Amino acid sequence: MPRVAASTAPATLPPPLPGLDPAWSRLVTVPAVSLPGGASRPERTWHLLDTAAVLEERGLRPVGTLLCVHGNPTWSYLWRSVVARSLEVAAAGGPVWRVVAVDQLGMGFSERTGQDHLLADRVAELGDLTDVLGLAGPVVTLGHDWGGVVSLGWAVDHPDLVVAVTTCNTAVHQPDDAPIPAPLRLALRPQLLGRATVVTPAFLETTLAIAHPRLDRATADAYRAPYRGAARRGGVGGFVADIPVDAAHPSAPELDRIAAGVAALDVPALLLWGPRDPVFLERYLDDLAERLPQADVHRFEGAGHLLPDDADVAGTVLDWLGDHLPDGTVPAPAGSRLPADVDADADAGRPLWAHLTELRDSDGAALVEMAAAGGPRTITWRLLARRIDEVAAGLVDLGVRPGDRVSLLVTPGADLTAALYACIRVGAVVVVADAGLGLGGLTRAVRGAQPDWIIGALPGLAAARALGWPGRRIATLALPTPLRAALRVEHTLAAVARRGAARLAAGAVLPDAPASDAPAAVLFTSGSTGPAKGVVYTHGQLGAVRDALAGQYDVGVGTGLVAGFAPFALLGPALGARSVAPDMDVTAPRTLTARAVADAVAAADATVVFLSPAALANVVATASALTDDDRAALGHVRLFLSAGAPVPAALLTAATELMPNATAHSPYGMTEGLLMTDVDLEGVRAAASSSSSGICVGRPAASVRVRIAPLDRDGLATGALTDDPDVTGEIVVAAPHVRDHYDRLWRTDRASRLGVDDPRGHRTGDVGHLDATGQLWVEGRMQHVVTAPSGVVTPVGPEQRIEQVDGVGRAGVVGVGPSGTQQVVAVVETVPAARRPGLADAAVTEAVRAAAGVPIAAVLVVPVLPTDIRHNSKVDRARLSRWASSVLSGGRMARP
Repeated sequence: MPRVAASTAPATLPPPLPGLDPAWSRLVTVPAVSLPGGASRPERTWHLLDTAAVLEERGLRPVGTLLCVHGNPTWSYLWRSVVARSLEVAAAGGPVWRVVAVDQLGMGFSERTGQDHLLADRVAELGDLTDVLGLAGPVVTLGHDWGGVVSLGWAVDHPDLVVAVTTCNTAVHQPDDAPIPAPLRLALRPQLLGRATVVTPAFLETTLAIAHPRLDRATADAYRAPYRGAARRGGVGGFVADIPVDAAHPSAPELDRIAAGVAALDVPALLLWGPRDPVFLERYLDDLAERLPQADVHRFEGAGHLLPDDADVAGTVLDWLGDHLPDGTVPAPAGSRLPADVDADADAGRPLWAHLTELRDSDGAALVEMAAAGGPRTITWRLLARRIDEVAAGLVDLGVRPGDRVSLLVTPGADLTAALYACIRVGAVVVVADAGLGLGGLTRAVRGAQPDWIIGALPGLAAARALGWPGRRIATLALPTPLRAALRVEHTLAAVARRGAARLAAGAVLPDAPASDAPAAVLFTSGSTGPAKGVVYTHGQLGAVRDALAGQYDVGVGTGLVAGFAPFALLGPALGARSVAPDMDVTAPRTLTARAVADAVAAADATVVFLSPAALANVVATASALTDDDRAALGHVRLFLSAGAPVPAALLTAATELMPNATAHSPYGMTEGLLMTDVDLEGVRAAASSSSSGICVGRPAASVRVRIAPLDRDGLATGALTDDPDVTGEIVVAAPHVRDHYDRLWRTDRASRLGVDDPRGHRTGDVGHLDATGQLWVEGRMQHVVTAPSGVVTPVGPEQRIEQVDGVGRAGVVGVGPSGTQQVVAVVETVPAARRPGLADAAVTEAVRAAAGVPIAAVLVVPVLPTDIRHNSKVDRARLSRWASSVLSGGRMARP
């Protein structure tokens, strides 16, 4: 262990600093502690933040203590928001938690001892302090960085006091086959260690510089306050020097002891993470989650190492404590609370691959690949079932186990179908992220899901290699040896199948089917309203999705299905349908042409077509290229569906002209629940003459319950759930086929269930209302609600009215200004399109204001409204609001 210079200095109280109440600070002297063998730990004085006196003054009795331990090179100031939030919760009548946030010895404003403090010393010293404080439990630990290790070490040593553990970006194990993260390797170099950590403030300044968002000057200065001058920074260098880089390091045995002890902790746990941390990488989160399988996890996308400053750690921790330990102890399980109209056995249905088993001896077509060389290629049920079994057996032989995550970076087709059903069959969890997320979005999704394996085509494998995505690689195609090595590909899908075929021929059998409640898939949302979220479905819930679609639309064995929407392409075999993905770029729905749809219909003798609105719009736009044979093929379609964004009646009508014998439907759903309501073209037309505001999405599907959480004046859905007509609020759904939970997003998952009295319930984030006939109308997204002085304004209704103005194409209605006093701004496309953005002329402005039905402060025109990245049809109101705010405050009139 390299040594660094350390000075001595007494503990002091901190000076006045922003966000830090002097009433929280105190100095505590720990007397000398005798050790076995005649040694002792000398008397030491600590600085800490402690709310005990404040709570006593207010007459509040704590239910327990939250013990917070900072890392390097921070100090207890890191936890100021936790201290403040705990007092706010207590004052509001919530659970009362005493917060003790320590400055470790040599750090912050605690005593500078002039001595090295190894990991074992720090754990023991913290125990000495808590003995003096008289912490009798219940205690919840909260640690960050190497303070997380110290706090977990304390928890391991005090099992009689600890009732829960919580951490932020920490690690208890360094894998033998992985290097120490680069920033620490650099700091640990002997020639740099003292200079970077003690002689200069480089290590401290680097830590402060990686905050997201950037720290303001006053906050950064507060972090610097205890470390001004080399004599005050000895502990910073000592902490870095104490990082166990290998088994020979003196702190390695203690780290191993703590790691083993953490795995034995049988208490609730919360793991909070900032993914942009350059030091504590996702592999350390994975390790903690494996050691604490009971842990709730929340990744704050966009946050980094200084997590308590980057994100709302304080609110999350206090909410979690309120849910899990409302009185300082873990409440007894309440049991399942299923409403009377929800089938308790809905998840216990047939496995997703049941039709594949039933049809495995059929030579009928299961899949048709349109982009195959030499024309369409047909895959029979017999061939598909055999291929799935072979790939499944091969995956097991490679070491894929139930619960392993497998990221599928493959376009719809036979390879994707075989890989997906093989993974599900052996209990692996498939990770599916739309390529439409773009490389940045895909990177966040894949890294967040932390797959163990990647099955990919060349573009996906190249991206995985270039961007450092985790997972062992399996290619869907044969690659030259140099390229295979460069991409770190270990196997090909064909080789995996051959391996599996050999095992099956030798008498091997596939593992038992996974349990209904076992996770089966992580499907990522579009990212159109924030970072894409991983949505976890169990096997039972995927089966319920299949059954809901089959029952609603009579899709099943013998049905020919054209799926221009990935979820339907993947569910085709589960439905027993003969499915085909049309020839198109799946990342760009507008590349789908009318001829490509007609070719797909003819190839699969399809009677059902499912397209996204953007794809459907281009199909209609390219209809002039259809031949007589194409139109004859489209005449066989009996049902077409379009969903993913609002579908105008005019578009559905135009589509029925191409498919004259088909009934047009527009389901309403989301990644969290693919089918919630349904409306046909007649319903859409009838809605056009209704006085209701918004887009009619029809009546709930079978087994779906829809209610509304009314909005308050601040635009928040705080009201009790209701199914009364004409009440505007957040749309809340419940059904057997709603997702299980969000992946590693505890806080997001909690928010989606708040106030929902149904374990299968979900707050959709959409705002709308039910009408007197029970139909649902969508009025926009919750985050797009405008809080004007006259009350809340939902955007869709005004947008629809504005789009009826002559000379106006699409419209976006957004709020500009502070919440509660926002001004409503309309941004419109004109016909013909404006050449550049600007203020609308007087005539357009007057017409828009007259039509909107709400006060419009300004009308802007743009050549093209920005849309979301996946559907290419939803107006990106968040982006539009930022742009309008900039323009109206004097910013440059660039395109949004």
